[in-house]
Amino acid sequence: MPFIPHTEDDVRRMLDAIGAESIEQLFDEIPEELKCTSFDIPEGLSEMDVTAIMHQRAAQDANGVCFIGAGSYDHHIPAAVWELTTRGEFYTAYTPYQAEASQGTLQLLYEYQSMMTALTGMDVSNASLYDGASGLAEAVLMAVRANRKSKSRRVLMPRTLHPAYRKTVDTIVRNQNIELIEIPLDRSTGKTDLAALEAYAGEDCTALIIPQPNFFGVLEDVDAMTEWASANNLVTIAVVNPLSLAILKPPGEWGTDGVDICVGEGQPLGIPISSGGPNYGFMCCKKQHVRQMPGRIIGRTVDLDGKPGYALTLQAREQHIRRSKATSNICTNQGLMVTASTIHMALMGGEGLARTASACHANTQTLVEMLTGLEGVERCFDTPVFHEQVLTVDVPVAEVLHSLSEHDVLGGYALADDYPELGNCLLVCATEKRTEAEMQKFADTLDLVLMTHRKAT
Repeated sequence: MPFIPHTEDDVRRMLDAIGAESIEQLFDEIPEELKCTSFDIPEGLSEMDVTAIMHQRAAQDANGVCFIGAGSYDHHIPAAVWELTTRGEFYTAYTPYQAEASQGTLQLLYEYQSMMTALTGMDVSNASLYDGASGLAEAVLMAVRANRKSKSRRVLMPRTLHPAYRKTVDTIVRNQNIELIEIPLDRSTGKTDLAALEAYAGEDCTALIIPQPNFFGVLEDVDAMTEWASANNLVTIAVVNPLSLAILKPPGEWGTDGVDICVGEGQPLGIPISSGGPNYGFMCCKKQHVRQMPGRIIGRTVDLDGKPGYALTLQAREQHIRRSKATSNICTNQGLMVTASTIHMALMGGEGLARTASACHANTQTLVEMLTGLEGVERCFDTPVFHEQVLTVDVPVAEVLHSLSEHDVLGGYALADDYPELGNCLLVCATEKRTEAEMQKFADTLDLVLMTHRKAT
């Protein structure tokens, strides 16, 4: 439909009605340094000229071979995935409140739930969340509800967890009388310091978060952490990369009885990086906690004629719109992303996902061998990893990354802001898409950058 702008009189009347002096006053809580004051587009250009400028600017964001991971990964996505996902019957599907009109969407979500429980080894899955970070916040709130023996509302959160996840959880739960206690990392291994965790043995704590792999790509001692939490009556929350579960032991099998709740970011399963989103979060849990699980859960039944049918189960529509009765007021079902992941997993199968995960691990090992063969580059932790590794370099990381980008190499994630105690460190990642030639280019370019900097200093 055509866009009909408001006149100045329309705007003035609306502002007067709400008691505001200007439109800018409505956004005065946004810091000035974050506001975009100009799009740097000359006046008087035609639509064709403006389109050309936008294409040029978009192209600036499309170059470079990606060796950045840190929670969003450059995986191959079969062409069929998004060809099917963007068909009209999936692309515009609404929340399936009316089962009689939504059998296709409901069946797809049911299949998604089945795949996620198989991947995680858990009993139950919901029909997705907004993203991995807010999904963890949901899990913390869920753990507080589920652990009725604990009165402290204290949650143990390892420093090895993704920094963005830690910040997101803090933002969402800090005003709900939930205390987040940071567990330090072991500087020599990059794992959670189990000795520091032991200091809380016997105390009233509500839950323990267990990342696997952690933010550094390192594999945590998940069995020991799960057993410790169980012995001390804590609810366990696993935060996992779903692709890694194709080759690693699933959270449902950690320790003696597995974890209570499992969450993570679904992006590795068929979702493009897309400059940061959209993504989706997943959540699974033990059956005993299912009544505390936020979001939608799809069930399978039969009708009066014995034909299979699908419907929302365990909760009514009103659960999602009645604040006082809802298990959550922040969760969002990212239906389109989940559709893509379901199709992706169906096309890949268990064997395909395992091969992809194994190729990622092998490529990362190859890349790290190439890079640590250079003067001034070393492993920060000599510990088993999945498909990311922390390296130390003898040149300021920010300068290294800038120089690499000028050679179309996106060389990793700088850790100094989030982990100043690690020093001059770089987190690198190699997925199954990285070829030997691309990795060799990374190594050669990094060698050139390091030598150039040494000569200059």
